[in-house]
Amino acid sequence: MQLVDIVAFGAHPDDIELGAGGMIVQEIKNGNTVGLVDLTKGELGTRGTKEIREAEAAAASEILGATFRHNMGFRDGFFQNDEAHQLEIIKVIRTCKPTIVLLNAPYDRHPDHAKGAELVQAACFLAGLPKIITYDNDGNLQEAFRPKVTYQYIQFYNLVPNFIYDISQVMDTKMESIKAYSSQFYNPTSDEPATVISSQHFLKNVTERASDMGRWVGLDYGEGFIVQRPIAIKNIHQII
Repeated sequence: MQLVDIVAFGAHPDDIELGAGGMIVQEIKNGNTVGLVDLTKGELGTRGTKEIREAEAAAASEILGATFRHNMGFRDGFFQNDEAHQLEIIKVIRTCKPTIVLLNAPYDRHPDHAKGAELVQAACFLAGLPKIITYDNDGNLQEAFRPKVTYQYIQFYNLVPNFIYDISQVMDTKMESIKAYSSQFYNPTSDEPATVISSQHFLKNVTERASDMGRWVGLDYGEGFIVQRPIAIKNIHQII
């Protein structure tokens, strides 16, 4: 891990691509650096294995153009928003010093999504408290650091966004990164059990949602995000 402008967290490999893959690609094109952090290896998933998903996550990261991808190795389904887990996330925040942090949805079908969001949200705040002592992997004392903003991407449930990000020019790349997870999503050659997200219709839904988000604001495709506090602007003409 290293210094980056944006860090995107996901409870499972593929969360980030589904919820914020378009923003990530576009922000990298805009000149920003982005790191990806998965909380778990998705080992409880019905399809695939943790080894397969690790390889898929690496392939997806390359498609997105991320600076790095790191897996925290927390227990899928059973990690907690407690001191031990918060301290591990604090170390990541203090190592990477991102201005912006992207995180899971505040409410969703999979309980790990909201739980992961609460964990990372708490750690982002606590990382700014100098009396919390942490050390990096080389044993060096870390300085307190707090990201400027956190944005939550929308996942399975159709939550109402606070803002919509234009991904019209990168929608194809977003979908390519999602399809890198061939064990999880539609794959006509797979003989694994069918799941809610493995049907061809689910991938169509991803595109349809992005199109619908875009329609709300006059764009071809968009991704919706939820904020923790009101967004301040300096120039009203910057809003599209």
